[in-house]
Amino acid sequence: MKKLIIMSAILAGAAAMQARSIVYPQARQVDTVDNYFGIHVPDPYRWLEDDNSAETAQWVEAENKLTQDYLKRIPFRDKVRKRLTQLANYEKMGAPFKVKGKYYFYRNDGLQNQSVLYVKDALDGEARVVLDPNTLSADGTVALQSIDFSGDGRYLAYVITRNGSDWNEIFVKDLETGQLLPDHIEWAKFTGAEWLGNGFFYSAYDKPEDARSSKNEFHKVYYHRLGTPQSDDYVELENRAEPLMFHQVSVVDDVKGDERFLFAWVSDGDGNALYVKDRTDINPHYICLADDMHYQHNPIGVQDGKIYVMTNDGAPRWKVVAYDLNNLGKGRCADFVAEREWVLSDARMAGGQFILSYDRDASTHPYVYDAAGREVREISLPTFGSVGFSCRKNDPEVFYSFTSYTFPTSIYKYDLATGQSQQLFAPKVALTPSDYVTEQVFYPSKDGTRVPMFLIYKKGMKRDGKRPVFLYGYGGFNISMNPAFSYTRTPFALLDKGGIAAFTCLRGGGEYGEEWHRAGTKMQKQNVFDDFIAAAEWLIAEGYSAPRKIACNGGSNGGLLVGAVVNQRPDLWGAAVPQVGVMDMLRYHQFTIGWNWAPDYGRSDDSKEMFEYLRGYSPLHTIKNDGTVYPPILVTTSDHDDRVVPAHSFKYAAALQAANTGDAPKLIRIDTNAGHGHGKPVSKIIDEYTDVQSFILYSLGVKF
Repeated sequence: MKKLIIMSAILAGAAAMQARSIVYPQARQVDTVDNYFGIHVPDPYRWLEDDNSAETAQWVEAENKLTQDYLKRIPFRDKVRKRLTQLANYEKMGAPFKVKGKYYFYRNDGLQNQSVLYVKDALDGEARVVLDPNTLSADGTVALQSIDFSGDGRYLAYVITRNGSDWNEIFVKDLETGQLLPDHIEWAKFTGAEWLGNGFFYSAYDKPEDARSSKNEFHKVYYHRLGTPQSDDYVELENRAEPLMFHQVSVVDDVKGDERFLFAWVSDGDGNALYVKDRTDINPHYICLADDMHYQHNPIGVQDGKIYVMTNDGAPRWKVVAYDLNNLGKGRCADFVAEREWVLSDARMAGGQFILSYDRDASTHPYVYDAAGREVREISLPTFGSVGFSCRKNDPEVFYSFTSYTFPTSIYKYDLATGQSQQLFAPKVALTPSDYVTEQVFYPSKDGTRVPMFLIYKKGMKRDGKRPVFLYGYGGFNISMNPAFSYTRTPFALLDKGGIAAFTCLRGGGEYGEEWHRAGTKMQKQNVFDDFIAAAEWLIAEGYSAPRKIACNGGSNGGLLVGAVVNQRPDLWGAAVPQVGVMDMLRYHQFTIGWNWAPDYGRSDDSKEMFEYLRGYSPLHTIKNDGTVYPPILVTTSDHDDRVVPAHSFKYAAALQAANTGDAPKLIRIDTNAGHGHGKPVSKIIDEYTDVQSFILYSLGVKF
């Protein structure tokens, strides 16, 4: 133990020596000042918002060179890459889904940049390639976002994203001939392809002036008929009076499979309105089922003369309601499965029955319900974790995937009649799950709120108050942090050296329903930061770790979290890695889809009180400049991130480097030909997390 402490001190000292020699690229400061309710707020790095300018490009190049020069000096970086590559190199498979009697599924042989779509005529039959996204680009930066089959199963519409962008393109493949059709849709966004007859619905915006940063307004649903140009597509749904709305249409069969119903989903980013059109009516038109956008209304399907909808209207932990097809109208529904103690996170139809998944303390527990809404049984799972179902309402075959922190995604077939599960696929990963312990703990936040957290560590780990810890959080947008295997997010290299990975389920998420979510939004956002800080304090108080031995990490809204808690409690952290974070809380709504986050954050132009609250925690605006010692920080972003535009991270990093926060490194890693994270090829993922994990291990003084 003494040797370990001495080595940690040597490594930490080496990191400090290197930091003192860092000369950051010059970031010009301008005199831009914004006026918020009579309060003047400087924005000296406004020019970095223009990610197309030559000056910004030069700054990015210089910052990347500085960061890579620093990371190259980490002596065990190649060992971290080797370990990550070993962990990534295992066969991955998705749950099968049936289309016209055939079984489709995704598979990745290990290090393929993108997973490949296969088909079998029978479960035990020979697999054939349907679509290989790896052939769509030389470097794997074109990814499949979704696929949709025509009603007769002949055509496959597939939605792609390039370089991780939110912008989509849609192509169509004839599965009988194997040929790509000339149909090509551009400037689609937040969409699938919903087939109706010989065409499909999709959602899109008008072509933007700047695809990377222009504000997205006037989302519309179009219908495209095969063999016609996109310019001929007609608008099925739009609202010219409300530019900041999302619009989507889905097609749902009745028992005859005749594409009878259209569901229209209109959202302001918080809740949604729901409409239905019965195409067999004499005068088909959309009928409103729900229009209170404070709540969410998600259609499950149509069966036995009823429309089933999962909603949190009047049920903060969600429930299932049923509408009678003979008496459709707003609010004309009855409870089918009432709200329970735990949060209903998913609802599906399967073979004339229902599978409802509930989250208990962030772990999934699925149940089978009969056609009358009565509970039949719970589906047993291997341990606490996350589950996803693949099933159809008129088909008794049910498949599901299961995963947990040390349990890579495995595939099962479930028998609705007997309640038995049969494992179809179990991956072989370069680790032994039984070597690790996964423990769920609960700790009090600042206001006494009980917060759940998962701890993962190697068996035999001792609580000596000196364990290096990786602490991850998100806390926003009603998103639950359920247990899942990730060779990138869970730093097994740290665990193998006696460290701990901690995943905390903060307010703002969906772990305990809408009340838990609302408790971390707008003027209550500080609760999220308090929950995260309390997690670190609990780990210290309980003898797991110590100040400066904990690394904090999060992405997107979690990047905001990391930026905020570093400013509020810099003394706690030994390293911080905010990834693709929302760092400028005063201007976030000015870019691309940022306005959609206002229901969670509020906006700086809402009121003086909201402005002052946002400025009070905005990572960009609360960096200390008085000599307070900050931990080593590695900011990450991507040049094609059009969700959280890279300007957030650019301005934050420039401000950090200019501030007087001690000698620890303040670096930024800017990925190229990449976006917010979705669709990123495996090669780039390994590159990124080699750098992230090496930086964390090095900063915490871990010997590798």
